[in-house]
Amino acid sequence: MIRPFVVRPLLALCMVSSSPLVLAAEGGVGRPITGQQVFSNAGIVPPGPGWVMSLTSIWYDGELKGNAQVPIVGALSTGLDMKVSYTMANFTHVWDTGKGRWNYASAIGVPVQYTDITANITGPRGRTLGTSDSGTQFADMLVTPIAAGYHFDEFNHLSFSLPIYVPTGAYNDDRLANPGQNNYTFMPTVAFTHLDGKGGEFTLSSGLEFYTENDSTDYRNGNIYTLDALWTHGFGNGWNAGIAAGYIQQVTDDSGSGANSGFRGRSVGAGPVVGWSGKFADAQANISARWVPEFDTKNRPEGNGFSVNLTLAFF
Repeated sequence: MIRPFVVRPLLALCMVSSSPLVLAAEGGVGRPITGQQVFSNAGIVPPGPGWVMSLTSIWYDGELKGNAQVPIVGALSTGLDMKVSYTMANFTHVWDTGKGRWNYASAIGVPVQYTDITANITGPRGRTLGTSDSGTQFADMLVTPIAAGYHFDEFNHLSFSLPIYVPTGAYNDDRLANPGQNNYTFMPTVAFTHLDGKGGEFTLSSGLEFYTENDSTDYRNGNIYTLDALWTHGFGNGWNAGIAAGYIQQVTDDSGSGANSGFRGRSVGAGPVVGWSGKFADAQANISARWVPEFDTKNRPEGNGFSVNLTLAFF
């Protein structure tokens, strides 16, 4: 039996892959944004029971450099400039499983996305597409049927989860700015968190993304691997600061019309993160912000990702 511990409740299932993009996949990107898949205490499912509510906003501004062609809504584009603002409200229920090393939870996330994209379309499959488009609409819903957390002791924790993106977002193959991707995405994820007992932590999160076919364009994205890390140091009064880093690698080729064999995307980035945790009314609160610039990309846009998160836990 583990001893009781205090959890600043940022769950892996609350935040995992709460990002809208991917490249080298259709649209050049897919769903992950570099360094935005990991959050504080991602390896911890709290002892519960109770509810956790979070609101996360991510801003990404990136540009695909060079003359490589990427598939987008059934066409091919040489060059891509995209600005995306992605905001997700996530609701997590921690189940009453009693005392012990294992705890379980489920979650659902509802996102809204603003997209501004410019692309040089060269092969529109017989259709005429504009070279730029923008809009704000609902994106694909994120459902986590189950997340399981194991507590080694009060400082070391492990979580397993299966987030699934459901194609509920707006999608039109005559538009460039689509918040929905018109496919299911299954993302088995494992995360480990070590708490230093002084308000800091080290968290490592890793996942695989499996995409079903977009039946509007007969295109299927390749599988994507993500590895993200977060290290913070506590400064007292609930404040902490540190570094967030991420690595994204497409591990299999795309398939379908316009697929380019070997055109697998990769990106690496790292940047600062700052946060605060404490009591807010009757809830345990956590606020954090980060900036992750990308510095090594291939077949993906290169740019900057910014995010702000607010989480409230009621136990």
